[in-house]
Amino acid sequence: MDCPARGQAGKGSIGVHSRQDKRWRCRVCGKTFAATQGTAFYRLRTPVELMTLVVTLIAHGCPRQAIVAAFGFDERTVADWLVRAGRQSRAVHEHLVEQPRDLGQVQADELRVKTQGRILWMAMAVMVSTRLWLGGEISPHRDLSLIRRLVQHVRACALVRRILLCTDGLCSYVRAARETFRDPVHGGQRGRPRLRVWPQLLIAQVVKRYEQRRVVDVERWVVQGTVARVEKALVASQGKGVINTAYIERLNATFRERLASLTRRGRALARKTLTLECGMYLIGAVYNFCTAHESLHVAARVSQPAVPRTPAMAARITDHCWSLQELLSFHVPPPRWTPPKRRGRRSRALQLIIAQWCS
Repeated sequence: MDCPARGQAGKGSIGVHSRQDKRWRCRVCGKTFAATQGTAFYRLRTPVELMTLVVTLIAHGCPRQAIVAAFGFDERTVADWLVRAGRQSRAVHEHLVEQPRDLGQVQADELRVKTQGRILWMAMAVMVSTRLWLGGEISPHRDLSLIRRLVQHVRACALVRRILLCTDGLCSYVRAARETFRDPVHGGQRGRPRLRVWPQLLIAQVVKRYEQRRVVDVERWVVQGTVARVEKALVASQGKGVINTAYIERLNATFRERLASLTRRGRALARKTLTLECGMYLIGAVYNFCTAHESLHVAARVSQPAVPRTPAMAARITDHCWSLQELLSFHVPPPRWTPPKRRGRRSRALQLIIAQWCS
């Protein structure tokens, strides 16, 4: 992390140290490192194909107990592989997905998750036009703090353009969105500038009334913006229809299907919040990069068959459908080097390093 060349590609700072051992060498700091460093396969003693097979089963709803019984692994080994894959998926998500883009319409909702001995809440958001999963947060309480952290994920993915946020009737979404989607207004005066909510922010809510576990009435509210602007945003993002949360609810069903600890009336419950969080990011990354969505298929010509596309392909993050091994072996670049903060005048050598690697 002290190397001034870290996080910069195409500068010719990496050379081969050992082809047999698959090790590389930095020409700037002289350190050597393995080709798998920074991936889920770093210091893995099991064949890569076998770990990829096990993680594939986990990402498609297979309980951990079934994998232990079928392959004979220790349960702690399978849990460690899940944590490795989850951390790698989170790093890929933060590096590629959490980049500013025109979101259009975003839908958010919460899942009630039953774990061993307690109840947790999982809040997630999805971009409607591309079905891109934007992130999620887990908390023991369904409160304002949980919604704030979720909306911050959406803010990291959004450009300052028109955005429609569709949620359920939870009032925390309105306050969290108005606090997050705002920018300072500099008036040329001293002191802290005033914060103003984005004029392009639109908020709509869908409130369902139940009787005997059945929906008997649906109310749709426009909380921020006008009805005409909301209808225009709906046509631009989903083509037609009314204010709804159908897309995020369909994604919730996908997560419940593919993550064993989210299955209703199941016995594969999660014990730790870390396990549930890693599983959430693994399923989200596999859904974004490795799973072709049927509603996103497009045909190059009328006579040709439709080309399958993933949500990441629809959002122009990648140009092909990833394999799970490609996801787990993706090298996320570290943050770029910043000069150390020291008192006094910088040395001539440090000034040359800053001019070379910080320009």
